[in-house]
Order: sequence, then structure tokens, then C-alpha cells
Amino acid sequence: MQLSERDGLELWRRAVTASVRSDAPDLTARQQAILMTIALTPGPHTVRGLAEQLNIAKPAVTRALDALERLDFIKRVRDEADLRNIFLERRPPGMTYLRQFAGLVLAAASGKDQEAAVSPKTRKASAA
Repeated sequence: MQLSERDGLELWRRAVTASVRSDAPDLTARQQAILMTIALTPGPHTVRGLAEQLNIAKPAVTRALDALERLDFIKRVRDEADLRNIFLERRPPGMTYLRQFAGLVLAAASGKDQEAAVSPKTRKASAA
């Protein structure tokens, strides 16, 4: 499927709008990028590695990880071989969030999000 820039942005807008309307946590773009990187790329993951991979400062990564850890989306685990190292691992709630967000993207791509956006009240009002 070939998308224009506008089509790509519209798809992203619809998925993000559906996410905002849901009861899912409202993650920043940085938090989403970090969560997706931990979940979808081979580890082990560290603050330093994420900072380099995403080209952002280590303190910014740490702040985002603090928020993700509060949501139980990731977990910090001390390296048994070198106690100075801390690895970052995905957690089931974070994977559930990503699966749900992926569903929103797929719904937007198929147009099903627009069908779902028409509530019963809207249908009744437009039928009258």
C-alpha cells in the first residue's frame, strides 16, 4: 500500500485520536518510541543504548522510563553479571497497550474507525 504524506498523516491522526478517546494512558511521542523500541527490537536495552538509538539525552530517556515504569509498562532489572548495569524489559501491560494501539492503526487503515466513530445517538440524530 503506497500512501501519500497527507494520507500517512491522516492515518496517524485517526489512530491517535482514537487512542485519546479511549481509556488508555496518554503517552507522549517519546514514551511511545521508547516503549516500542523496548518491545519490538532485540535487547538487552539500557538507558544509554536507548539514548543513542533514539538520539535523545539520557535524562530524557530516564524521565520517560519513570513514567512507563509507573504504568507497569516496563521494568528495570539489575544485571546479575555487573550490578552497575540496569536492563529494561517490557511488561504485559505495556504489550497490551501496544496491541491495542496497533488495532487502532489497523482500524484507521481499513476505515473501520470511522464506522465506529458514529455513535448510536449520532445515528438517531442523522436519521431524524
